[in-house]
Amino acid sequence: MIRAAEAVRLARMSLSERERAILDCERSWWQQTGSKEAVIREQLGLSPTGYYRILGTLVDSPEAWAYDPLVVLRLRRDRARRRRERFQGASSDGPRSR
Repeated sequence: MIRAAEAVRLARMSLSERERAILDCERSWWQQTGSKEAVIREQLGLSPTGYYRILGTLVDSPEAWAYDPLVVLRLRRDRARRRRERFQGASSDGPRSR
């Protein structure tokens, strides 16, 4: 028996052009001039909120992992770090360098 979540995962075979563009943007936005928000608006025609909503779902996507595992791994680590900080409090070691 296939559960609903598995059916959705099986139905989704590849990333859309927009999803690939979002992962590409996340990989290289810092090489562009201007703020990340400006790059998102200019290159993708999305609001930052819409961008991050889609990116949040891509982080858990096996297709995104197959397309760009380094970006997905970085995003997953960043998400885990933010969750830890939210529930345990920020580290007293000072700001984290990127």
